[in-house]
Amino acid sequence: MPLISSSYTTPPYYLFNSHAETIVPSIFRTVEGTYVRERLELVDGDFLDLDWMRRNNKKLVIISHGLEGSSERHYSKGMAKYFYDRGWDAMAWNCRGCSGVMNRLPRFYHHGATEDLAAVVDRAIQLKYEYISLIGFSMGGSMSLKYVGERKGILPTQVKSAITFSVPCNLKSSATELDKPSNWFYLTRFLKKLEKKIRVKSVLFPEQISATGFEKIKTFREFDNRYTAPLHGFSDADDFYIRASSGPYLQSIEIPTLLVNALNDPFLPDACYPLELANKHPHLYLETPARGGHVGFSLPRSSESWMERRAYEFAENLCASLLMHAQSQDLSTK
Repeated sequence: MPLISSSYTTPPYYLFNSHAETIVPSIFRTVEGTYVRERLELVDGDFLDLDWMRRNNKKLVIISHGLEGSSERHYSKGMAKYFYDRGWDAMAWNCRGCSGVMNRLPRFYHHGATEDLAAVVDRAIQLKYEYISLIGFSMGGSMSLKYVGERKGILPTQVKSAITFSVPCNLKSSATELDKPSNWFYLTRFLKKLEKKIRVKSVLFPEQISATGFEKIKTFREFDNRYTAPLHGFSDADDFYIRASSGPYLQSIEIPTLLVNALNDPFLPDACYPLELANKHPHLYLETPARGGHVGFSLPRSSESWMERRAYEFAENLCASLLMHAQSQDLSTK
């Protein structure tokens, strides 16, 4: 599909650069709303916590959060509430160890852990949802894209669309970008959060995980080499970056998919903007606003995020189109 000219053009005046656009909503935006939690038991003995806003509709959005995020992050809850207020059901799920309760196994989660997203989708299908749209932010967006792409020909028919924001389609290049001095704030913040979990895990599973010397880790590559790769079946960080990245799976996507990456995103280098592929892909819509930061996209004088409006527009328009098509098919058979 041709590249989309974005409707996001004017951030609030006080968000004067990409870092402000990224950090301010992350720290200061709050969203009111109440979830109902369900614990989903997994076949490997672990669990996922699913947080619901339900009105027993047949339409559902499944929301996947970013690295060290959760269903409580402003972007997850804001998206869930926006769709729920407009008649949809919404479910924001928490990756292993991200719901406020540590998971049971030594492993955590990672960008390519689509087996967990698959279990979440299967649960939604069990509940008889007929129209499912996947919405993912950053890591959750990468996971959503990989899930859709790697299931070419076998994607559940109930999954009708995918909508993603601020996605590191190429993990190696994004990790390298975050290791730059200009991104010290983000890297340090992520590593501090991950260190807390590693230290808890090292007590629970001392034979498999050690926190000794964690303070010496200064880059994502070092973290991924020491923890992500061995805990999740990869030989090293490079193997993880290759096999877990969503980029190689984009060409196999067979449902309408929106990928929104701001051009000033401090997390994303050029390799995360699949311009050439999107220009000729029949289902991938690439939208690259000049501004927005990373999972930012704030609006002037509004408590909502542009991401919520854009996602709803894409999902609702597609849903209406599919309904019209189904009705025309019914008429043609009568």
